[in-house]
Amino acid sequence: MKIKTKDLVLAALFAALTAVGAFIRIPIPYVPFTLQVLFVFFAGSLLGSKLALISQLVYLGIGLIGVPIFTHGGGPAYILQPTFGYLLGFAIAAYIIGKIIENLKTQNFINFFLANLAGLAVVYLFGVIYLYLNLNFITGTTISLAKAIKIGLLLPIPGDLLLCIIASLISKKVLNQVREALPIINIRN
Repeated sequence: MKIKTKDLVLAALFAALTAVGAFIRIPIPYVPFTLQVLFVFFAGSLLGSKLALISQLVYLGIGLIGVPIFTHGGGPAYILQPTFGYLLGFAIAAYIIGKIIENLKTQNFINFFLANLAGLAVVYLFGVIYLYLNLNFITGTTISLAKAIKIGLLLPIPGDLLLCIIASLISKKVLNQVREALPIINIRN
């Protein structure tokens, strides 16, 4: 896959936005509410599957080499954090959102919302499973799967659903505005 300079800039921009989203947070036990997933929605909706995936892999890579851009820091040891599964889910979710939107015949709010909802389901799937396994087998905190679902899904999901709605509304408008203002430029490949 040949990547253009414009694509690299866009991927870097969304990696940076995801990093900024980590610092806008409301502390909740184990899984804080952040704006990271909002930028994952935007990456998938606006960049397309490949660039969205690249943007989130760049975010993960920068954090894992030691730059403190994750919610609680950075570095290779971050994979031992109970919430690392959510970060893995971000990359897969951005790709899936982008792939769904690329294959849409009509781009309306409902379709963007359903694509973002599918991405959110992936984030929670990776996040809750990793949270459960991490707490039980790495940190030694014994919790049931039901408790992991409660703290890893049920507590943060209302805010993330609101972000899903906001991202769906804004993404649709942004794509329409870009197409009207610059009809020869397509923000997604």
